[in-house]
Amino acid sequence: MLVDGPSMVPTLRPGDCLLVRPGGRVSAGSVVVARFPALPDLLVVKRAVRREGDGWWVESDNPLVTDDSRRYGPAEVLARVVLRYWPLPPRSVS
Repeated sequence: MLVDGPSMVPTLRPGDCLLVRPGGRVSAGSVVVARFPALPDLLVVKRAVRREGDGWWVESDNPLVTDDSRRYGPAEVLARVVLRYWPLPPRSVS
């Protein structure tokens, strides 16, 4: 999955490539791929905050972006982010 938009900055940046696990175990603090019932065609990457009824309360890591559960309510979590694989983390050359 490719990150698009600033909602997860500084954790993730636009253009980051993510490996996700559909149906992966989610707990508070997990970064997840979710969908809001009000926006069924839009997949979002957010941080799971707490279980809320049949879904999850999810929020952006960027405090300036509020297109999350604060606006749309609980979300259906579809997958858990396992790792960011691109761009590669910087390495020191010895």
